[in-house]
Amino acid sequence: MKIRHEIPSDREAIWHLTKAAFEGRPYAAGDEQDLIDKLRASGALTVSLVAVVNSEIVGQVTFSPASISSGEGIWFALGPVSVAPKFQGRGIGSALIDAGMKEMEKFGAWGCILTGNPKFYARFGFVLSPDHCPLSEPQEYFMLRLMRENSPVGTFSFHKAFYPDN
Repeated sequence: MKIRHEIPSDREAIWHLTKAAFEGRPYAAGDEQDLIDKLRASGALTVSLVAVVNSEIVGQVTFSPASISSGEGIWFALGPVSVAPKFQGRGIGSALIDAGMKEMEKFGAWGCILTGNPKFYARFGFVLSPDHCPLSEPQEYFMLRLMRENSPVGTFSFHKAFYPDN
């Protein structure tokens, strides 16, 4: 497996991969593949990494800008992260997340936010952060990973592409 940055010719494969990875999942909104396109179109796809096995894209992770009401710091959101159904459970998603977090360090990130499964994301240093949760997100799934000693002050927001009305 090789991890690399997406290139323009990967876009269709990423769309289909993401749709397949989230299809039928109870926690999925069903528009994850469209979210990546919206982030890309708005210039907010900060990092998109793909995992390739035998010339086939089998995984992808997205990082986009996030903000906090205090305006302090450099924050990013992780997600979606997708792995082709037949390749799930092999550590591909974990490898993509680890590689992406290293990229976030290069951007000087203070931290990363996400809404996801606490049991899964805890292994990457994410902790529940209900006090900083955006109003539209479920507090029991909102997580934060600090990458510096600076503590967040305020409420986070994901990029506007995450919200259906935008």
